[in-house]
Amino acid sequence: MKSPQQILHQVFGYSSFRPPQSQIIDTVVNGGDALVLMPTGGGKSLCYQVPALIRPGCAVVISPLIALMQDQVDAMRLLGVKAAFLNSTVLDEEVENIQHQLRSGELDLLYIAPERLVQTRTLQLLGEIDIALFAIDEAHCVSQWGHDFRADYLQLSLLHELFSSVPRIALTATADARTREEIIVRLYLDEAKQFISGFDRPNIQYRIALKYNAKQQLLKFLKNEHNDDAGIVYCLSRKKTEDIAAWLTEKGFNALPYHAGLGPEIRQRHQSRFLREDGLIIVATIAFGMGIDKPDVRFVAHLDMPKTVESYYQETGRAGRDGLPANAWLIYGLQDVIKLRQMMASSDGNEEYKRAEQHRLNAMLGFCEITSCRRQVLLSYFGEKLEQPCGNCDTCLEPVDTWNGTEACRMAISAAFRTDQRFGVNHLIDVLRGSHSDKIFQFEHQNLPVYGIGKDLDNNQWRSVYRQLVARGYMSVDLDRFGALRLEEKCRPLLRGEENIELRKDNKVKVAKQQTKIQLAAEVDIALWEALRDCRRMFAEDLSVPPYVVFHDSTLQEMCLRLPQTMEDFEMLSGVGERKLEKYGPGFIRVINDHLDS
Repeated sequence: MKSPQQILHQVFGYSSFRPPQSQIIDTVVNGGDALVLMPTGGGKSLCYQVPALIRPGCAVVISPLIALMQDQVDAMRLLGVKAAFLNSTVLDEEVENIQHQLRSGELDLLYIAPERLVQTRTLQLLGEIDIALFAIDEAHCVSQWGHDFRADYLQLSLLHELFSSVPRIALTATADARTREEIIVRLYLDEAKQFISGFDRPNIQYRIALKYNAKQQLLKFLKNEHNDDAGIVYCLSRKKTEDIAAWLTEKGFNALPYHAGLGPEIRQRHQSRFLREDGLIIVATIAFGMGIDKPDVRFVAHLDMPKTVESYYQETGRAGRDGLPANAWLIYGLQDVIKLRQMMASSDGNEEYKRAEQHRLNAMLGFCEITSCRRQVLLSYFGEKLEQPCGNCDTCLEPVDTWNGTEACRMAISAAFRTDQRFGVNHLIDVLRGSHSDKIFQFEHQNLPVYGIGKDLDNNQWRSVYRQLVARGYMSVDLDRFGALRLEEKCRPLLRGEENIELRKDNKVKVAKQQTKIQLAAEVDIALWEALRDCRRMFAEDLSVPPYVVFHDSTLQEMCLRLPQTMEDFEMLSGVGERKLEKYGPGFIRVINDHLDS
């Protein structure tokens, strides 16, 4: 039997494991259960792929990502791994062929959708074969408190009941303590070893700004920093995704929409193009992205605020999986909060669920408003401590100016109180600034003691005050009164003069740009680099797979630097296993030799 280290080198072409991959693999190889929490790009897949090639039988990978199964299986087959998938897109004839391969012991890996797995006929089939392990990918989908809940995942407890001797490994990139506990309870993983890797993605620069002209802000960001890059733009609504995609196309970008309202064929086509083409932008709702393996996503932009920190972390984690610099860019406003709270109020969840969601939304809003290092706060949310400010977020690169907003906050709260907590931001600002609008006189608010006392601040400054009061829990939005601002208990000490408050200044600061273009070493010959990319593209098109499935950019850079001219030299490159050496080595070596001879 080959060791994990041999499998890693011969099949995957890597020289060593990252911590704690080796311990996870040993646990599963020896028949133990594992819960793995590892950030996007941390190498979760190897934790079940390597044991699948060591343990007898076929490993069954449960994944909700039907649109990506084909690419995952293609990538495995290119490495010489015998893999297949079963989901609703597979024709009956192919299903019979896969079932025959399973019964004959011909498969190493079977990817299967959860709704397919729990069917009686599938369970009967699995009962007839040797199973190496069960891998439950995107395990946070089992959590009803989470952001990607899938009802089919609740039935996966039957794996423990029907296949008690088969090791199970549950994997996710994002889960707070409550979600982790729910995964353990619902999947009966009480005795599983837990492996929780660090959440930090130091190559991602986090930047958050106020929304004042979303389209123009996005256009400036893309033109200045990501003119030819692949990226994802997230929006809250389906209509907005289509509007932004069409608008970006008009502006000269290669952009496509993606949301659950599009037909499955269109979604599949758009996702496939994103994975296979360079420089394409997907404009999407949260229906897009889970499990995306594209390594060279250089930015993730949010035009609306995500509803939870978990969602934000997972969505931004789709940038920079190759370890190269990437941007997480978000713009938001108070209207985002109101819209999200309206969505929560109309959901089918019970009161406990809605309170939990409200708490998570407040945490996300608080994260947007902080004046300290964003990475420290983000990691702290997941129970991890970063000792020093990161130096790679907007608040570190451009420290936030603050001002003593105590008196302004008292005026703002008093205006809401004096108007019986029945009005929204716009009317309260009109009261404070002494407006002569019809609505003011209709309700006789010109007679209030707070009328006109806030003329020293302009409309935008007052909006900032109210937004920060809501973010910090001094006020809340009353959805039953169409967005009226309501006082919370927390505001009493502030009104009584027992507390002072520092507010952030909402300056339109220019954050130092991060270099997110691929950085080629000075000694790399650009002509050779482009020739190698062309070679990779031809292989990818011939095999109908994304270019990165052939080789990552990092491997191409290594070719440029080391100039391997023999198969022995080529085998020493990172990411070159036995199968890729045999399949691609001669072609790339020919390109290198031709370049050196020219």
